[in-house]
Amino acid sequence: PPAHSRNDWIGPPDKHSNLRPVIFYVPPEESPLERRLREARQEAQACNQRFWARQNCAFHQEKEEFIYSRLKAKGLEVRDETGQKATLNAEEMADFYKDFLSKNFRKHMQYNRDWYKRNFTITFLMGQVALARALRWLRWKKKNVGN
Repeated sequence: PPAHSRNDWIGPPDKHSNLRPVIFYVPPEESPLERRLREARQEAQACNQRFWARQNCAFHQEKEEFIYSRLKAKGLEVRDETGQKATLNAEEMADFYKDFLSKNFRKHMQYNRDWYKRNFTITFLMGQVALARALRWLRWKKKNVGN
């Protein structure tokens, strides 16, 4: 982002996690509370990036292995005689998706619990920052109205 920018910047989707990374704006006079909020948001983003990059990698690898094993069981090659990649029908792929989700159920539940905790913390910190800013503004207004 340009040096004069006063906003967060959102990048293109990451090729592994498919999440859009955020470059967070750091105000020149960031308070300790605002810094805690920004760092909590950055940590949440980093955790999400790591989880989904690993999860997507495992998904694609297991999907390829599943397709290969099913094609092999049918006596087919990965590519047909024209060089096109062979595919399975929707019903066969539904078996893979169901198995993958079942196998990763606990991992997803843990991720969701962690995600909710992080977002609750972020929301709480956002409330504290908003209150601190409102009080700062009221003190400034009171000081300037009295002059």
